[in-house]
Amino acid sequence: MRHTGNRHGRSEAARQAVLEAADDLLAERGFVGVTIEGIAARANVAKQTIYRWWPSKVDILLEAFADDMDEHLFPPDLGNIGDDLRDHLHRLALFLTESDPGEVFRALAGQAQHDPVLANRLRSDHLNRQRERDRVPLQRAVDRGELPADLDIDLALDQLVGPIYYRVLVTGEPVPREFTDHLVRQFLRD
Repeated sequence: MRHTGNRHGRSEAARQAVLEAADDLLAERGFVGVTIEGIAARANVAKQTIYRWWPSKVDILLEAFADDMDEHLFPPDLGNIGDDLRDHLHRLALFLTESDPGEVFRALAGQAQHDPVLANRLRSDHLNRQRERDRVPLQRAVDRGELPADLDIDLALDQLVGPIYYRVLVTGEPVPREFTDHLVRQFLRD
């Protein structure tokens, strides 16, 4: 079925088809292999529809990545800081290493090394939103009295999520549950 927008704006079905097509093509072909033509063909929409809604493939990939982060990376409240952090860091690691959205992130981060506008957008529009989500378990623990009221949450986040991003983007080492659980143990001991 061909997805079309309407004169009042985007069709949600067409939007989702485009975002999924971009994710799939990136996973199959890499950043360079993703084209507007390929996305349009895979999503079964007209190229004009895509260009009306997004100025470039980067914009499509950024929107797909943001939607995926919003959907998959909000930390649940499991009742205590240890469980909250273990669950959240494990899900973050899986998202970044084993999912199509993680592949989108890695491609965008790589491209951002050569594109300062993309780097700024990725940081300001997307990674900062994720950092706010990452703060949630720590702030909840402060509010519950599990962590000190004067905790430097930004430094704590760097200690907890920094090693995950380092492995994902720099060393390429795996990020198994044992690793993320170790990060939590170390943090809670300090």
